[in-house]
Amino acid sequence: MMFFLEQFGVAVSAVAGALAARGRRVDLFGVIVLALVTALGGGTIRDLCLGATPVFWIQDPRYVITATLTGLGTFLFARRTEPPLNLLEIADAFGLAFFTMAGAKKSLVFEAGPAIAIALGTITGVAGGLVRDVLLNELPLVFRKEIRLYATAALVGASVYVGCKALVPASPWPLWAGMVTTLLLRLAAIRWNWALPVFESNPPPPEKK
Repeated sequence: MMFFLEQFGVAVSAVAGALAARGRRVDLFGVIVLALVTALGGGTIRDLCLGATPVFWIQDPRYVITATLTGLGTFLFARRTEPPLNLLEIADAFGLAFFTMAGAKKSLVFEAGPAIAIALGTITGVAGGLVRDVLLNELPLVFRKEIRLYATAALVGASVYVGCKALVPASPWPLWAGMVTTLLLRLAAIRWNWALPVFESNPPPPEKK
């Protein structure tokens, strides 16, 4: 079950990575690179931090194949059709939830502490997009107010999963509780424009004449 959820997360993230290249005069190779980085970047950082080498996409090349084919399909489709932004955000919310749970779950399997599992779950969910935006020379989306509780949803969901897992380690429901928490918080933020406060400096006082 987790494998199929991860494959779906890879596909959705690859779509988001490929669409980030729209209007930037990026060729097909660049689009595929952005799709791969977005889809595999977070899990790669997680595995390197855990010492889980070779990393997951080297052990199982199907992740690379999924991301590459999805990036290629998105490139061909988006050249002729304007993709619906709302549907993409909703699908991306599912990808965020799946990736976050996959990262937290694998961290606990490797006997990481609760705080580390929460951190690596969040990193798995958001780091691919962060690296993509750095490659595009942009402020990463996770730091922008208009993205609406992206990393926050992953952090809260990972915390719910790790906390519930500590209470009932043999039950499968903590995984679903964390996933649903991440998904609902992200969808609610999209629907009602929830966002964290922005750090803005106070305007300078007017000069006295």
